[in-house]
Amino acid sequence: MDKSNLIMGDVESASIGLDGQENLMSKIPSGMKSVVVLPDSDIDGLLECPVCSNAMYPPIQQCPSGHTLCFNCKTKVDNKCPICRKEIGNIRCLALEKLAVSLLLPCTYHRLGCEEMFPYYKKLKHEEQCVYRPYNCPHPGSDCPVMGDVPSLLAHLRDNHKVDLQTCCTFNHRYVKQDPCSVDVVSWTLTLFNCFGNYFCLHFEAFLLGNEPVYMAFLRFMGEESDAKKFGYCLEVGGCGRKMIWQGVPRSIRTHHRTVRDSHDGLIVPRSLALYFSGSCGGDKKELKLRVTGRIWKDQL
Repeated sequence: MDKSNLIMGDVESASIGLDGQENLMSKIPSGMKSVVVLPDSDIDGLLECPVCSNAMYPPIQQCPSGHTLCFNCKTKVDNKCPICRKEIGNIRCLALEKLAVSLLLPCTYHRLGCEEMFPYYKKLKHEEQCVYRPYNCPHPGSDCPVMGDVPSLLAHLRDNHKVDLQTCCTFNHRYVKQDPCSVDVVSWTLTLFNCFGNYFCLHFEAFLLGNEPVYMAFLRFMGEESDAKKFGYCLEVGGCGRKMIWQGVPRSIRTHHRTVRDSHDGLIVPRSLALYFSGSCGGDKKELKLRVTGRIWKDQL
């Protein structure tokens, strides 16, 4: 083990244990030395299950040859060690469990800017909510596997998904459909806006709400939910002397676009009303032309 990657220090206590797992210790005794693991060390590999590649938590299992794996993976390998194929039995690796108690580890996302250090048994919980963890691609057309920070996702959306980027805080979105009497199960458009030094995604989707075709527009913020709440936006659609207005708060791209859609958190226009707004005013309905206008503002705190 490379000692340059470890720092010895005193810690007062560290809570450990996860739901449904054994609580090995409630705290580290005062004065006990802790092992501070610096970024880019290999010590994480000692506590990585060779089957699922996740961090191992008590009870950590051990085969007669000393190979370890997490308890939940025993059944996945039919109680046979994945390395030497010996019967695993019910041997616990207490030494590794006690080592885990003493570790202070950097957040997995330290390369993206997180400078926090955590006891081994608190690290996973932090990483599930770390503001530096990468975002999923917000493109709604498919479950794109790309993840990254906001700048890399902006480049990805423009280069790979050909999404238009506009620098303004107002928008005028026009949706045209040649056959207004039919609607795809899901059809969509996405536009990016650079506004107040931040980036927003305007979604416009046509989908079936029950058996009724509807059109929906909503805004998502490219950043954390706490920052999204600093902004407001409104959407307006109308025609033939009538209009609908929606006002709300953008959702973070941490929230999947289908979750936003299914929660109806946006402007929803039934097809019958959309046809009326499109300019036909009850007349010829050969084409749907729906115009959605809106603006984004920053709340004064």
